[in-house]
Amino acid sequence: MNSISVRTLWISDLHLGNKDCKAKYLLDFLQRHEAQTIILVGDIVDFHSMKSNRHWPESHSEVLSLLIQRAHSGSRLIYVPGNHDAAIRDYLSFDFGRIEVHSKYLHESVTGKRIIALHGDEFDNAVCHSRLTELAGYVGYDFLLFLNRWWARLRRRMGFSYWSLASYIKSKVQSANVAISRFENAAIQFAQRKGADAVVCGHIHHPGMKDINGTLYLNDGDWIENCTALLEQHDGTMQLIRWTEKPELVAETKAFVDPSSISIPSESIGFGEPVSKNGSSEDSDSEAA
Repeated sequence: MNSISVRTLWISDLHLGNKDCKAKYLLDFLQRHEAQTIILVGDIVDFHSMKSNRHWPESHSEVLSLLIQRAHSGSRLIYVPGNHDAAIRDYLSFDFGRIEVHSKYLHESVTGKRIIALHGDEFDNAVCHSRLTELAGYVGYDFLLFLNRWWARLRRRMGFSYWSLASYIKSKVQSANVAISRFENAAIQFAQRKGADAVVCGHIHHPGMKDINGTLYLNDGDWIENCTALLEQHDGTMQLIRWTEKPELVAETKAFVDPSSISIPSESIGFGEPVSKNGSSEDSDSEAA
């Protein structure tokens, strides 16, 4: 299998250990991409979910094994913990060998732009006004994932590809859109205080790419609903892609490309072409309600 070479890869919110993790899509994506630097932007393992529901199929172990294998094969592996794997934050100074653990990570693009990555739960106070609102959001989201799980199962049986019902419903809820806007503004303000040209977050399971007041907001999404990742190509092009049965380019910007340089042709797969059989369906384990 030919791999696609990129300079940098950001992924977050894998939620390994959660029955809604789309590990097979994720495995196929990782097998098809090689990066000089891989930045894990939090919620890689879902310790919260594992406290109440012990779910760990073989595919989840394979994801971790592949990431560690990449680190031992020369990729630089950066781990920025989130709120669902917050226990890892207690080991920021611990030597994990080829895995670097940071509370935040400042990446320099090929053209010298400063891109700061953090999970994003640091901005929860700017999004939720009260603990009650936060708890109501968790309960509602769990129910939304329950609906998404059954919807995905129905589509598979009818021969259709994966499509996120959860993301569609969220896009129609005004309060969710308000919360997302608050989150984006909080992230941009943080980046500007740090003197960064861009900020990469996860956390809210809402992939995005937009320029806000001269600073680039980048959210790499998740592998619970959206199956998305953020890539930096070798010429500095930033791409947000969705990886299910058919790869999809969600957004792209050449803001960090040197206009005087000769663009290096992307090795990316033709968007819309079927991926390998490994990514043709969700985990069979996620069939459980």
